[in-house]
Amino acid sequence: VQKTDVRVVAATNVNLLDRVQAGKFREDLYYRLNTVPITVPPLRDRGDDIYLLFRKFTADFSEKHRVKPISLTPDAVRLLTRFRFPGNIRQLKNLAEQISVLELDREVDATRLTTYLPTAQTSLLPALLPGHGAGTGAGDFGSYSERDILYRLLFDMRRDMTDLKKVVLELASGGPRPTADAQELLRQNSHLFTNLTDSASSAYPGPEVPADSSGYLLPAAPLRVEVAPAAYDDEEEDAQTEDISHETEEETLSLDAIEKEMILKALRKHHNKRKYAAQDLGISERTLYRKLKQYDLESA
Repeated sequence: VQKTDVRVVAATNVNLLDRVQAGKFREDLYYRLNTVPITVPPLRDRGDDIYLLFRKFTADFSEKHRVKPISLTPDAVRLLTRFRFPGNIRQLKNLAEQISVLELDREVDATRLTTYLPTAQTSLLPALLPGHGAGTGAGDFGSYSERDILYRLLFDMRRDMTDLKKVVLELASGGPRPTADAQELLRQNSHLFTNLTDSASSAYPGPEVPADSSGYLLPAAPLRVEVAPAAYDDEEEDAQTEDISHETEEETLSLDAIEKEMILKALRKHHNKRKYAAQDLGISERTLYRKLKQYDLESA
């Protein structure tokens, strides 16, 4: 018989006592798991910790990347501690790192901090343009349902796709000498080019929707596609291919030489600061000193 010790670490944002009373959680299991309870309140309930954690994250970032840490003015500190932080500690850490990367001025006031804090009005949902709300006039979409508008857009997309198929068909089959690849492409995809006339003539069967959709859709710039004819010179292409194939780059395959070069690059990068050079190379300072002595680079 083999025995083992098990330690269970469980986390939840549900009040288990309420669940036990409601019969949603086993009472005996609750008392078996509830040995050392640790309650961690959300960040919005720990306003005094927000600024301390912010300073900790900015200090860690500055030490890692060797830059001056970010500091906040008193009004910025008050703004930071009053923010809800729905993303808790991860949102605060991302905010600290974002400001450390983007801000050139290392002292941030409340005005600058506001640009990094999401507002309640921020949303990824589609929104109407100002002055173009539903029911604001006779020429808008107020009297049409969203389904009618969606159907109209789908039929317009279908007509555009039909026109695109016609263009592809003309390009593939046109010209005095259609290539074999073009003919094979048409043969394999002939089902895509059937009933083009019927598809193009089919109109939206629902109620007429005004063509002006500025109230719902932002104006988009027209897409311009220009296809330029390509000219090929077989002799020139063969010559270029031959020249490239004969190009050889002389490089050393000696591991010692490569290692020596990497050490020199790291030292130059960090201005001969061996501590940072060793960190950049992923080795200890003791190993770096040994390598410098091995390659006679102690004076480097």
